[in-house]
Amino acid sequence: MHRVTDGAGLRERGKAKRRAAITRAAFELFAEQGFDATTVAEIAAAAEVSPRTVTLYFRSKQDIAFATFDSSVAALTEALRSRAPGLPAVHALERWLREELACHDELDEMGVRMFEANPELRAVKTARMAAVIEEGASILAEDTGQRPGSLGPRLAAAAAAAVITEIVEHPEGADRNGAITLAMAFLKGGVDAMTASESEKRAAAK
Repeated sequence: MHRVTDGAGLRERGKAKRRAAITRAAFELFAEQGFDATTVAEIAAAAEVSPRTVTLYFRSKQDIAFATFDSSVAALTEALRSRAPGLPAVHALERWLREELACHDELDEMGVRMFEANPELRAVKTARMAAVIEEGASILAEDTGQRPGSLGPRLAAAAAAAVITEIVEHPEGADRNGAITLAMAFLKGGVDAMTASESEKRAAAK
């Protein structure tokens, strides 16, 4: 049983290693020569795998380009949805962001450069962020007792998305922890004001 578990673990590590190699090679090529100009064959050669292996791990070049972005979005959504009862969404966001940056590595920096070099990918990223903002607005509406689709939660979610983007793309060596503290104080203040305003409206309506 122990050997079977070890074998499965080795296979998973091997898959993760190949996936990371493909992603790294693609990010570098996309940044250097452009997303459209890069072929799957070139990515495979740079990652030292076959083109078929690339397509087994990723359905398209765009899936490779958004590999780390999609992973981060999924982790953030899970952190918000599975937070402890009573824990405000903004506090869960801060915890996730600090953990995310603690694991920030060269691949993440390569991803930033890739998006900077490819306007077409930035446009897709903006569209995907709209869905993230919508999800965040729904969560914040629940937190503050407001109706789904209300302006306040939408504004707060958009501000949170802007904060995350700015901090993650901050220049290397910047005081990211200090930036998180400042940004979270701003977001928490906005959400607290929104919650207080909603409470006052309910009290006035009674």
